[in-house]
Amino acid sequence: MSNIALKFDHVTKNFGDLKALKNVTFSVNKGEFVALLGPNGAGKTTLINCLNGLTKRDGGEILVLGEDPEKKPLQTKLAVGIVEQELVFDPFFTPLEMLRMRRGLFGLKPDENYVNWLLDKLSLTDKKHVRARQLSGGMKRRLMIAKALAHKPKILILDEPTAGVDVELRNSLYAFLQDLRKEGMTIVLTTHYIEEAQLLADKVAIQVSGETLVFETTKSLLARKKKVLEITTQEGKVITVEEGVKGGFNLERIATQYPRAHNLRVIEPKLEDIFLEFTAKK
Repeated sequence: MSNIALKFDHVTKNFGDLKALKNVTFSVNKGEFVALLGPNGAGKTTLINCLNGLTKRDGGEILVLGEDPEKKPLQTKLAVGIVEQELVFDPFFTPLEMLRMRRGLFGLKPDENYVNWLLDKLSLTDKKHVRARQLSGGMKRRLMIAKALAHKPKILILDEPTAGVDVELRNSLYAFLQDLRKEGMTIVLTTHYIEEAQLLADKVAIQVSGETLVFETTKSLLARKKKVLEITTQEGKVITVEEGVKGGFNLERIATQYPRAHNLRVIEPKLEDIFLEFTAKK
């Protein structure tokens, strides 16, 4: 049995003269957390819409647990939960009603224990009888995630889930996503907050102008840049020294060169720097 949860093989999509997707190719293994990064207009949402069946691709292959979403739409929709970038739900339903109805739409039996667990994990229990239109922006974001998980999908797709939310809510969502990941959920995240991709993702795909420029583990991408030691001399001059070829810094040599340095700071590589290098090339 294949270990691949999602497969994109030379996927293309054009909107008139605009080439939104150009031979996008990468696979996501079961249980992986993958971040899909790219500037506005990179084709990230178009790729998700092709996966969800909202947009018909022009070429290539997409497989969800081995099935084509265009040929087996119901089967693949059951396997995937998608948190859209826009807030999409009926404002007159309560969170509890919405999750019950969501399960019903998929032909699933009621599961009050699971529904209430979801509401609790996303800090919506005390608001479960409040109409959605009365919820705060952050609560509506959480409700979108609960709605996407109501039918117990094996794959979760999040399109900018933390856009416009406060730091406290963002951190609680990070913790929840990490719990889902530990339980075996396959997660694909698109985000403009590159630090959250670095924190959460096992692998990163960088997409620019419809092309996937790189798809690597987060660790290997970060290894493309070296750590830097920032030294402040006695005179107040700031000097930077790159780590050696084999890693680390020759502190004995640094102490000899700068005997009266009064401040040392190690600067770790950032995914944002690597992302900017790739996007600058296009």
